Amino acid sequence: MQKISIGIIGFGRIGNVHLQNLLRNNRYTVKYVCDIKPIGDFNKKYPEITYVQDYHEILQDQEVDAVLIGTPTNLHPEMIMEAAKAEKHILCEKPIGFDLHAIMDAYHEVQQHDIIFQLGFNRRFDDDFLNIRNQIKKIGKPQILKITSRDPEVPPIEYVKNSGGIFMDMAIHDFDMARYMFGEVEEVYVNGATLINPEISKYGDIDTAIISLKFENDSIGVIDNSRQAVYGYDQRVEVFGSEGMLHNTNHLNHNTTFSARQGVQLEKPMYFFLERYKQSYATEMEYFADSILTNAPISCTITDGIMAVKIAQAAAESFVTGKAVSVKKDF
Repeated sequence: MQKISIGIIGFGRIGNVHLQNLLRNNRYTVKYVCDIKPIGDFNKKYPEITYVQDYHEILQDQEVDAVLIGTPTNLHPEMIMEAAKAEKHILCEKPIGFDLHAIMDAYHEVQQHDIIFQLGFNRRFDDDFLNIRNQIKKIGKPQILKITSRDPEVPPIEYVKNSGGIFMDMAIHDFDMARYMFGEVEEVYVNGATLINPEISKYGDIDTAIISLKFENDSIGVIDNSRQAVYGYDQRVEVFGSEGMLHNTNHLNHNTTFSARQGVQLEKPMYFFLERYKQSYATEMEYFADSILTNAPISCTITDGIMAVKIAQAAAESFVTGKAVSVKKDF
């Protein structure tokens, strides 16, 4: 079996998740892991993997077929450009970047090379959302989309300062999911507030939002975001149309239900994304391998990443202006 030789650039929390999935997948050989910080025991734990602190060493190795970019978002466009020039296939974590000009430079560079580029909107690869998308014709003409996405706790302020804001950091998953389910978004309107941690507002950010969407197919949608759901990680999608509805429920820590005189008690939802979307991260690696080895269609393209950023920028503008904002489609 042909194996894909891959290097991981960025070895934080998500980089380690990807490493474990790649090591369990017999379609990949992990040749490198790169991070600017040294990890003393890495070579003892993974003697077959070369740990480097300069990602150019990975790009210069002709035996490497692909790279997985999991560095801070502001570094993505430059690394995408360099990896494309080195003719490496690319799987890049979301979002594709913060600055649209830099993102477009990366887009044009990718277009010049015969490589696979897949963006890591991992929720596309979740079994629940895949099932909804695969059956969406059952609902007939799409009419209403509802997305609920609430984190279990507010992130640290140090994270908030560099996150790009709730629309670019958190809701961008939901913008991509909205396009995945109902197609192109035409207009965005936001009601937002800081209801959980007032300090967040010092950085021009919010922690609570209701986002209204108008789609090109005339359907409408609403996204409900909160940085703190005290009962756990709340992740639900509902698609409603002329012939019916499809929806998913939260994943629970276990499915045991206690019923008694006082009422019925269920377990809380899983705590955070690493538990809830554990399988989706493994599945997205299979799709990436399929595109490289069998020329299967790319499941989440660079264009998908750009459009999610444009919706996020329109949402940020709507929050500031208090007006509905059209989503720019030009490239």
